[in-house]
Amino acid sequence: MRRLMAGMGMLSATLFAGETINGAGATFPYPLYAKWAYLYYKETGVRLNYQSIGSGGGVRQIINRTVDFGASDAPLKPEETKKHKLAQFPTVVGGVVISYNLPIKELKLSTEAVCGIFLGKVKYWDDPLVKKHNPKAKLPHRKITVIRRSDGSGTTWIFTNYLAKACPEWKKKVGYGKAVNWPTGIGAKGNEGVANYLRRVRGGIGYVEFAYALENRLKVATLQNREGSFVKPSIETFQAAAAGAKWDPKRDFYEVLTWQKGKRAYPIAGATFILLAKDYPKDRNRKVVKFFDWAFKKGDKIATELHYVPLPKKVKESIRDYWRANGWY
Repeated sequence: MRRLMAGMGMLSATLFAGETINGAGATFPYPLYAKWAYLYYKETGVRLNYQSIGSGGGVRQIINRTVDFGASDAPLKPEETKKHKLAQFPTVVGGVVISYNLPIKELKLSTEAVCGIFLGKVKYWDDPLVKKHNPKAKLPHRKITVIRRSDGSGTTWIFTNYLAKACPEWKKKVGYGKAVNWPTGIGAKGNEGVANYLRRVRGGIGYVEFAYALENRLKVATLQNREGSFVKPSIETFQAAAAGAKWDPKRDFYEVLTWQKGKRAYPIAGATFILLAKDYPKDRNRKVVKFFDWAFKKGDKIATELHYVPLPKKVKESIRDYWRANGWY
């Protein structure tokens, strides 16, 4: 993975001449976009300069028309895309995981325990709510340190959307969004920042995109889902969460995958989205579309290796029809 990141840095360098696509936004899909970009450059000579600045920044930059595309894990509602003259489509599905730093191999967290921890009510690891589903684990009387995002983040949007659905008290007191008024915790910038904190802070707990947890060798909790089942994050449980997605092009593919029904559905799944400006010259958007079309055709294996879920063939065809309708494909 570090080689992939290095490859992305190489692509961003100004030493290379030729065509460049400039994008900015979500850190959630960055490991995947980095690998796709590296291979696309090798094959075509076209480089992708993608700034992993968070979904909030990506939305702002495309609204301000300072990049070729924006990227966000928090989908814009149809009224928002219409207001800002934007097109929107998904690229892959992934999952936000709860990672922890404790000398315990496996940790089960009930919905009640997760809510209590992130509301700041469950303060120690040996709290009865945590011990209840981990009877054999040697949970220490150590203070829980919540680590969360400090920037405008689609990962935060997905995570707090899950909390707002799963926890009535969270919905009432905090709500959801790219940035919220956190009841507790210390902030870090980007999925990278949260992952780095979690590696260092004993007793820490936080939320990151699955690929970052794997890259940083973080432990991830098994979570209780809407049906009451405890499920681990995986390609299969992300797919189960996305099974009922509608992906309606008339609504710019707006879809939320948190807290879905299904015994195997992972509760904090989400898609990541690309935003294009409809008032850009068609050739400008065609360059972006060409890259993602290449990714749809040749990037599924890479996506799966990095623990993202590729979109079904039918959805990809629907996206291509959407591009055609806008004159970009």
